[in-house]
Amino acid sequence: MKCPFCNNLESKVVDSRPTDDGHVIRRRRECIGCGERFTTYEKIEEIPMIIVKKNGMRESYNRMKVLNGIIRACEKRPVTMEQMEALIDRIEMTLHSSMEKEIQSEWVGELVMSGLKDLDEVAYVRFASVYRQFKDINTFITELTKLLNEKTPLK
Repeated sequence: MKCPFCNNLESKVVDSRPTDDGHVIRRRRECIGCGERFTTYEKIEEIPMIIVKKNGMRESYNRMKVLNGIIRACEKRPVTMEQMEALIDRIEMTLHSSMEKEIQSEWVGELVMSGLKDLDEVAYVRFASVYRQFKDINTFITELTKLLNEKTPLK
């Protein structure tokens, strides 16, 4: 770390502690050359995620867009905002851990549906009906049948 006082490249860390939100580390450093102290902040560099839509268009990942879809699916259901936020946190963790810079929108949709299936089945069906663009009652019944078959083990 370059000293802001004498431009020496050698310093030692005197104190290190996380900030209040825990996402940044505050470090007090002492320059080996001049002995002056200065503060640096260290944070994780986040890779921006680009979502590739079905039509090939690309746009930046937008957490609020995903949250709004989940909120609409969970409307008038016994799902708390904390549960919805936790679902998005899990989805984002999965996306970030993939280390992909460009993510297919279909994958995000499947992650949302998978999370909603565990959270609330009615919300899952609501989201799936919009996401999978059910054209008629038969496709809707097919999806419900798959859901019922997963719940009841075969004999």
